[in-house]
Amino acid sequence: MRGVVLTTLGNGMRILIVEDEARILTFVARALRAEGWTISVAENGGIGLTAALANPYDLVVLDLLLPGMDGLDLLRELRQRKPDLPVLILSARSDLETKLRGFKLGADDYLVKPFSLGELLARVRVQLRRRQPPADSSLLEAGPLLLDLTTREAHLGTRVCELTDGEFRLLHFMLQHAGEVSSREQLLSEVWGYDFDPRSNVVDVSIRRLRKKLGPEAPIETVRNVGYRLAAI
Repeated sequence: MRGVVLTTLGNGMRILIVEDEARILTFVARALRAEGWTISVAENGGIGLTAALANPYDLVVLDLLLPGMDGLDLLRELRQRKPDLPVLILSARSDLETKLRGFKLGADDYLVKPFSLGELLARVRVQLRRRQPPADSSLLEAGPLLLDLTTREAHLGTRVCELTDGEFRLLHFMLQHAGEVSSREQLLSEVWGYDFDPRSNVVDVSIRRLRKKLGPEAPIETVRNVGYRLAAI
């Protein structure tokens, strides 16, 4: 029914598409939904503005030639009420004057119809990435394994492990090189600062202790006759 906002549940960030051309609306909504994002649609400007103001969207994909309210008028009103909400204009209007007006009113991006689906998805990802909080630099992760650099604790599933200084430095090095094979010589030199001594078993002892603390799901692999590797996944 024209003008009604429809919502499709997804697992990711929330996107509102304001578009009155049914074919394009269906195509774009299906493509974005396939990426795992939660998609809502509005088929006229008035309904689109109401939806954008009432819901916590992460991005609005906006046509300009809309019934009920022109897309640029919608953009102007939205910028006054929600200045931080990203807006990607998707329009058949390709003239420079309209593009410049759209950016002046606060559009974050402008894509002209007809468009490449790959380019649309790439531009949407850029806008959504800007909405994501920065990564916590105090945490290192490899698959389900997490190392808290502040508390010096390792987390694996429901396990929380307190680490000795040597264990912490060993796990820290392996997380930084997840997926790579590290020889005993390299670990001894990088973690403990020792020249290689073939009689030293400090690496093997520390690996055993780490595995015991992390439990049966510990992602530390032995590479026979070479050394050890922390599984990347």
